[in-house]
Amino acid sequence: MTNRRFLDRLLQQESLNFVLTNRLPRVALTRFMGRFSKVRQPLVREVSIALFKFFGGLDLSEAKKQRFDSLHDCFVRELKEDARPFDADPQVICSPSDGIVGGHGRIEGDELLQIKGMPYSLTELLGSAELAARHQGGTYVTLRLRASMYHRFHAPSDCTVQRVTHIQGDMWNVNPIALKRVPSLYCRNDRAVIEAALPSGQALTLVPVGAILVASVRLHFLGLNLHHDYWGEQVIACDAPLKRGQEMGWFEHGSTIVVLAPEGVEIVEGLATGTEVRAGQALLRWV
Repeated sequence: MTNRRFLDRLLQQESLNFVLTNRLPRVALTRFMGRFSKVRQPLVREVSIALFKFFGGLDLSEAKKQRFDSLHDCFVRELKEDARPFDADPQVICSPSDGIVGGHGRIEGDELLQIKGMPYSLTELLGSAELAARHQGGTYVTLRLRASMYHRFHAPSDCTVQRVTHIQGDMWNVNPIALKRVPSLYCRNDRAVIEAALPSGQALTLVPVGAILVASVRLHFLGLNLHHDYWGEQVIACDAPLKRGQEMGWFEHGSTIVVLAPEGVEIVEGLATGTEVRAGQALLRWV
């Protein structure tokens, strides 16, 4: 009976969390947060960052600076030199960001898992059956960033970005509770499909997925902010060579990156769902 009460209470807490974070006007709230986070008024800035530290577990010990112009400036903070060294082993594909390992595994067919028991379509995520086919036999890893984590993401290996596709969508929360309840959540949300080629010519694709309160994804190699109200080109061709560890961009709040690697790699030993990783840490290894 005690276990039953515990499970009922847990279900109630999950339901409340889902309602509070997903039954709100998600897009409007995200637009508001994008504007509010850039307010530089000293009182607003200091109170916002103090609340972020208290409720979000924010740790600024690795930050390059300790004073920020705004909450946004704090979100996208740079870290001290060498705070995120990238594994130099050429047989390794590194984690592009800090994050918590979510759904991962071999890419066989068109189904990936956002969480156990909740599949989604790779073709729908990418908006391209051709690109999905290029990753057959490869491996995928999903990395979820908490709001307090380091928000910048980097090239996981030497590569050349050849195309970026911006797919406009919703702003569902991407926490585990929503992932259990919203089918094909990653395919519903705003996202950018970053297509890159490794030196071998094989495909490496990163998909930063937006979420509630994620005002935009900044891509430095394009000089663009991609967000819900971006009305520029949907498909942006480019030729941007990047070195392993080179900064690619940032999220303006926590979110998710899906890493799609080619055939011939597997997730490194010891990384499982729930494992916390840092940018630069070995994520995948050639076999």
